Amino acid sequence: MERIDKIINHPLFIEHMEANGVAEKDRIFCRHDMAHALDVARIGRIMAAEEGYNVEMSLLYGAALLHDIGRHLQYEKGIPHEVASAQIAPVILEECGFSSRENKTIVEAIEGHRGEKKGSLKDGNASVETDCVESKTLAELLYRADKASRACYACEAKIKCNWDDAKKNLSLKY
Repeated sequence: MERIDKIINHPLFIEHMEANGVAEKDRIFCRHDMAHALDVARIGRIMAAEEGYNVEMSLLYGAALLHDIGRHLQYEKGIPHEVASAQIAPVILEECGFSSRENKTIVEAIEGHRGEKKGSLKDGNASVETDCVESKTLAELLYRADKASRACYACEAKIKCNWDDAKKNLSLKY
């Protein structure tokens, strides 16, 4: 996981994670911090193992760490955070030793992690428009792990949350 260590120590990663923290300092809902990114990575890893996916861990962790990196730009400039994150990630990935193919796979997963693109994946809610099976698998895991990472059952703001009750994680699964 040498490349993952490079990501978490990359100046651009640190800069954007700090900007997310500042932008969300008064946020009462789920935050987009390092704890969330690591929860997504670890839950994705569990899902991959349980479901028999052969996903390289550095790709999964890279996607999880970077999927919300541009969240502050959504607050500041109105840029959808999956778009902002997908624009920031390639520089970090390249400088941390990811190949152009790996970079593309991770960026496509980041672009699709909100599940708002046409089509559906395993749970019927997400899709990434790509012919690359590896990108689709990573995008699916990222989408589902991102949603599963939310501890709605323990959230003090769950009553104020705009997530539909059917989508809230009201029991511990991972």
